[in-house]
Amino acid sequence: MNRFARILTLLLILLPANIALAQKLNPPEDQDDESSRQITLDRFNKARPLSEATAGLGSRSKGASKPPVYRRTGAARLPGRRGVRPPATEEIGVTVWRLRPSRANDEGARVLVLEGLKQSQWTPERIEAGTPLNIGDRIRITVESPRPGFLYIIDREQYADGSLGEPMLIFPTRRTRGGDNHVLPGKLIDIPAKEDQYSYFTAQPAGDRRDQTAEVLTVILTPQQLPLSIGDQPLRLLQSQISEWEKLWGGVAETLELVGGAGRTWTNEEKMAGAANGRQLTQAGPPPQTVYRVAARKTGGPLLVTVPLRYAR
Repeated sequence: MNRFARILTLLLILLPANIALAQKLNPPEDQDDESSRQITLDRFNKARPLSEATAGLGSRSKGASKPPVYRRTGAARLPGRRGVRPPATEEIGVTVWRLRPSRANDEGARVLVLEGLKQSQWTPERIEAGTPLNIGDRIRITVESPRPGFLYIIDREQYADGSLGEPMLIFPTRRTRGGDNHVLPGKLIDIPAKEDQYSYFTAQPAGDRRDQTAEVLTVILTPQQLPLSIGDQPLRLLQSQISEWEKLWGGVAETLELVGGAGRTWTNEEKMAGAANGRQLTQAGPPPQTVYRVAARKTGGPLLVTVPLRYAR
């Protein structure tokens, strides 16, 4: 073999290794750790209190529970240079539950549903945020924040032409927790609350319009309470006010779904953490199903994300 052939053979042997090294040192924008298909999130876990079983173990408790693994869904991505995340992000967790008739072998918590004069038991199951809803589905929403603050949830109908109905503040109201909307890590906010007369929503387009395509929830977390006069019923807000909040506090939100989470049923621990005077979820408790992550304009400042609940065609 002449000298040229030997050099060519050596280059062919080394080429794959050099390409792999270059990709590792300079990952494509959608191939870095944070942009990979599976992402480990520990912000919610770390913010929650330790369980009684591990609280006294000190450093030995570090391996007590593994951080949950998520995957990206949807096209939204946080802005950033090649493979570089924004310097700071904020997250909020939302779990959408769809109720089904309970089975004899169901474990965990159940919801009592009154149908006429008969009461029956239904089991909430997790669904991903993008799962289409069928007319008549019974739905519950759970929200969790990894930092303290005050929670507000606004509901609007969305129509086929993209237009939105009037915004209604559905949380807080005086009928739920007496109007208390303070949140803490591990403290779940259930909409509707377990204490409400009906502890679920029925997926049903409002009014006479048949072109409604979704319910759009605006979830807002603020460090201080907003100057709103809430009552027993949902509060009608001005669209101009919502637009101003979206401009000040909104932005691109990445959607992350818990791997293997869809189909899991409501646990007794989650039920207790959502009660008015219930205990906080611990680090070993179930993580939120869907996490919305946004670039922080100001760490600890107001946060606004949009959660669409779409109807099946």
